[in-house]
Amino acid sequence: MTSSTSSSRLASPLISVIKAVPRHPDFPVAAPVDFEMNEGEIIAICGENGAGKTLLVNIITGALPLREGSVKYNIPLKDGEHFYDQLRVMAFHDAFGDLTPEYHQQRWNHGDEKTYPTVGEVLNADIEGLKNLADRNDAKSFLKWLCNTSELEKPINWLSSGELRKFQIAKEMRHVPRVLIIDSPFIGLDAQTREQFCEVLATLARTTGLILVMARDEDIPEFVTHVVRVDGRRVGSKVRRCDYIADVAANVSHLSEAERNLVRDLAARTPAPDVDSLLKFNDITISYFGRTILSHVSWEVLRGERWALKGPNGSGKSTLLSLVCADNPMAYACDITLFGHRRGTGESIWDIKRHIGYVSPELYRSYCKPERVIDIVGSGLRDTNGLHRLPDDSEKAYCRQWLDLFELTNLADRSFLKISEGEQRLVLLARAFVKSPSLIILDEPFHGLDSRRRQRALEIIETYVENRDKSIIMVSHYDVDFPEIIDKNLTLSKQKDYD
Repeated sequence: MTSSTSSSRLASPLISVIKAVPRHPDFPVAAPVDFEMNEGEIIAICGENGAGKTLLVNIITGALPLREGSVKYNIPLKDGEHFYDQLRVMAFHDAFGDLTPEYHQQRWNHGDEKTYPTVGEVLNADIEGLKNLADRNDAKSFLKWLCNTSELEKPINWLSSGELRKFQIAKEMRHVPRVLIIDSPFIGLDAQTREQFCEVLATLARTTGLILVMARDEDIPEFVTHVVRVDGRRVGSKVRRCDYIADVAANVSHLSEAERNLVRDLAARTPAPDVDSLLKFNDITISYFGRTILSHVSWEVLRGERWALKGPNGSGKSTLLSLVCADNPMAYACDITLFGHRRGTGESIWDIKRHIGYVSPELYRSYCKPERVIDIVGSGLRDTNGLHRLPDDSEKAYCRQWLDLFELTNLADRSFLKISEGEQRLVLLARAFVKSPSLIILDEPFHGLDSRRRQRALEIIETYVENRDKSIIMVSHYDVDFPEIIDKNLTLSKQKDYD
């Protein structure tokens, strides 16, 4: 790996990867990697989950030592500047924050909120730490656009998933490098924020080299000039965006009729609870230290109903779902009935969770366990975050049926931490379905999924809730993500008045 600091450098290429082969056997490539980024190019790296997109990024940045080939950079450095100040990566896990388990607990237990600084305190300290006045002014302008006053005043453990995403973007972009690589740039953002962030990136692209890692071809912004596709750990040639969009075929994976019948059989495996009302909220208000999260929410979900839960970042969607999934202690102070039991009348957490399958950004962020994939899916049979007892052979056979449906069979014995982030998402989806619950709660289930896997997961969800004993509550910031079978809608807003 070499870099040039000469002021007389050539205008291009900024980055050259030549016949690169990683040294470590855990990161194989199907063919030596060639990649080039020239001055003025904005590149999207596309491919299916597990295709090798992150592998290519790690080669580009020098994170993987090479057995063969080389990586060359033509990026000037200022005096005292480190090379990695000018080539930065905003990775998927970074964008959601490197947060401790205590964060996830305190998200709903705000008695210890003073242990976390506010968004404004963190970001303003970062901005004032910048040496260059122009950099500080640019960072302040970006911060003003991205975060409103109420968000700046929140401790970071109060942030919703989307707000946390915005916070991490602002934190990373306080100092714009010469080349910025962003993994899944729009994930977790509501429609308005996606549009605004796309405009910011388009402006940024005039002076900064951008590489965007995209799982879905339809999300490639118009300002992108070129696309590099990765398939089966083989890096394709760089092509113009217009040519790529014109030529790319819709590569989706549909369920066969036999697979649909299997989903129907699995859905019928567990009998429904003997109640018609699965959940009922009666005039629910949730406030923390003068800040209202939910106001006067009255809502009932009956057996067989299919609900979309919508609203912008910070509108209270995750807080509402935490009241259902037994994570939020405020539920015991509210008039909430779940599966015929009033909360706080002696029911256990397990009485509730045995009827619910759940996946969310919070679950994904907190699930950093080195167990085998099949054991992670098996943990859903007992509603444990981790394993207290390994699944037996019959349970493993059942888990494999769900892995087959999500096309994860070849990953069953792999470590959860050594598969791609999109594949991890699918594993947690399979875990949500594995006990054939009566109520499926899917909070942004398609984060990071490619178009092919998203379509297959969508058909699994639709087929599962054809069963009139099954109900669904689904959250997404993309209207196209909602199954057509969903026919009811609850939209939350920051005005905090619902019925």
